[in-house]
Order: sequence, then C-alpha cells, then structure tokens
Amino acid sequence: MSGTPSKSDKSFLQQFSLLTTGLSVLTVLLMFLAYWIYSGIPKEADPTQVQAKNDRIAAVGGVYAGDTGRAAMQAAQEAAAKAAAAQVAYGGTTDGKTIYDNLCHSCHTAGVAGAPKLGDKAAWSARIAEGIPTLIKHAIEGYKGPDGNMMPAKGGNPSLNEEQVGNTVKWMVSQVK
Repeated sequence: MSGTPSKSDKSFLQQFSLLTTGLSVLTVLLMFLAYWIYSGIPKEADPTQVQAKNDRIAAVGGVYAGDTGRAAMQAAQEAAAKAAAAQVAYGGTTDGKTIYDNLCHSCHTAGVAGAPKLGDKAAWSARIAEGIPTLIKHAIEGYKGPDGNMMPAKGGNPSLNEEQVGNTVKWMVSQVK
C-alpha cells in the first residue's frame, strides 16, 4: 500500500483524531473536577496516630535556667498536680459513706487484720480518744499498731485525696456515737 490515502480514509482519520482529542480533554476535565471535589473534603486525623507522632517527636528532656527555667519548672509542676487531681478516686466525691461503701467496708465490716468494725464502740473508743486528727493522719499515712495490726495508707487506694480520707474517717466515727 503506497500512495495517497483515499477520501474516506482521510475522513476516518479526521473523525478519529477529533474523537481521541475530545476524550483526552474530557479525561483532563474529569481529573480536575475530582481533584477540586477531593480538596474540599476535610481531612480526618486518627487521634491515636496524632498522639503517637507527638510522642515520637517529643523532647526527651529540657534545660531550665534562670527565671525562664523557674517559670517553666513551676508550670510543669502545676500541670502535673492538675493531672494528678483529675485522677482522684470515686469521681472526686467527698462523701464519707460513699467512699466507705466502695473501699473501707471490705476490712471494717469483717474486722480484717484487726480493723475496728463499723459501729463497734469498744473497738473505736481508744482510737477516738487519740483524737480525730490522729485517726485521719493514720488513715492517710498508714499505721502499724502495737498489736501488729496494720492500716494501709489511704486504705490501699493512693488516688484518694486527704479530704476524701478525712471525711470518710469522720463518717465512720459518727457511726460509733
């Protein structure tokens, strides 16, 4: 086959070229439309991935010097205290009965390890004679009695704060009177 193409061949090639050009333009337009739609969608970040990334790139330590350092250390201590306060036991309730029902009853109902039973005037009288502040101190810090019996610090729950322990001791004493 040599020579010049026929009129029908030229017509076919012209129509085919227009068709392929039109389809190419349509493809490019659809790609731009898809990009425009995709760019308008807000990107979702997985909180666990964000936290993992922040943990990975966090500074290992810091250097504190002068007034700036003191301010930074104080801010860090306040943040730590605030975080610790947020982890207070039993939702932060200061109701002595609630705390007793959730924690103290396990020993003070049955008298485990020599714990004075709730409402037992004979067992509580010597302890009450020492004074409420002493009872609260023993409940907060823990206490080993002369008879070898032991009260664990904060009843064994370190997330209790001093106000919660104090109110619980006061409630327990009120049940003896």
